[in-house]
Amino acid sequence: MKIHLAVAAGLLVAAMPAVAQADWRTLSEDAIETATFQGWQASLREADAVAATARQDGALPPVETAADAATTPAGVADAASAPTSPSNEAATGTEAVAVTGDPDLTIASPSYSTDLPDEAGLKTVDEPSQPDPFLIRLQILLDRAHVSPGVIDGFDGENTRKAIAAYEALRGLPEDGEVDSDLWVILSLDQGKATKTYVITQDDVDTKFVDRIPDDYGELAKMEWLGFKSPVEMFAERFHMDEDLLVAMNPTADLTAVGTQILVPDVGDAPTTKVVRIVVDKARGELVAYDADGNVVLMDPATIGSDDTPSPTGLVTVTAIAENPTYSYNPAKNFKQGGNDGPLTIPPGPNGPVGSTWIALSKPTFGIHGTPHPSLIDKSRSHGCVRLTNWDAAVLTKLVQPSVTTVEFLEAPAPLIAVK
Repeated sequence: MKIHLAVAAGLLVAAMPAVAQADWRTLSEDAIETATFQGWQASLREADAVAATARQDGALPPVETAADAATTPAGVADAASAPTSPSNEAATGTEAVAVTGDPDLTIASPSYSTDLPDEAGLKTVDEPSQPDPFLIRLQILLDRAHVSPGVIDGFDGENTRKAIAAYEALRGLPEDGEVDSDLWVILSLDQGKATKTYVITQDDVDTKFVDRIPDDYGELAKMEWLGFKSPVEMFAERFHMDEDLLVAMNPTADLTAVGTQILVPDVGDAPTTKVVRIVVDKARGELVAYDADGNVVLMDPATIGSDDTPSPTGLVTVTAIAENPTYSYNPAKNFKQGGNDGPLTIPPGPNGPVGSTWIALSKPTFGIHGTPHPSLIDKSRSHGCVRLTNWDAAVLTKLVQPSVTTVEFLEAPAPLIAVK
């Protein structure tokens, strides 16, 4: 039975499809499993040395100074020429970034975030162009410890740093969000392999895929199911990873054949402890869930409402849970999308406006939900709700309790792990 929900929760500004990186080197099981902190440090020193030499030769521009950083958004070489959107001025606490190849599309990034989407063309000259095996292993171990880095992609970024800081707080380490030897010693006490082999089943092959997911709500409403567009997208989401990374780890695998073995992250078992309290930190862009004794059950990066359409303030309660909800669009009550002037019912599926999960809150039309664009979590603004990756939202759905679990929205930064 399909569940109908009238929700005012929002969709990301637009789809940002993954594009396979044909020039990425193959990432083998051995490369990931043998990656160490010491080896990663050595590779960073080598990269720094190469960059320094290139600058001396004039091949790279000079390093940005502190004065430059004070006036230039992270990663943008010329702030004066950076396109902006009238709806996302500095007063809202966000910076609008034009998407390469689509000048009419913008992604509004929180001013406190340094992890802007690669599609916006804001990578710095020194940023690695390929995923790092050590960072893949690090992200998998964080995910397995129920401190989500968002999408496992093998790149350093704000969501990974938030996960590191939360893990440090849990373990009583200084909370700086940086990878250091103390963090790695404790995290790597998990001696399990970071990857595993998954064998494709008949059920996988029989999955109902869709050719495309339109941006326009009117077109979406004509569809029956907003499913995955490909096996790559399905498996990437199942194993909490970036689509391009899945391809790099399995460059020759036939993902449409029963019996095919693929290399994927071993993210372990989901937590099972019931959650009685959730804290949504608007400033940090994260959600922390606690059990009845005040112990942290999980931490997830989250996209939270903008200044124009803010999330609730204060304390609310979980009232209902729905898996694969339909989405009710009504421009007379909520926002207007494209040229759609009348109410629409958009079908369910992981690529629907609220992803595959909806957790309703006691403030009408607000909720915690999934997203069809996991790589943009905490790199955009929602229409007032709390957006998680589909997999993080699905886990939380099994832990919250209607009429019991409370959700507190914090306006100002708070200690990552509250004292009991």
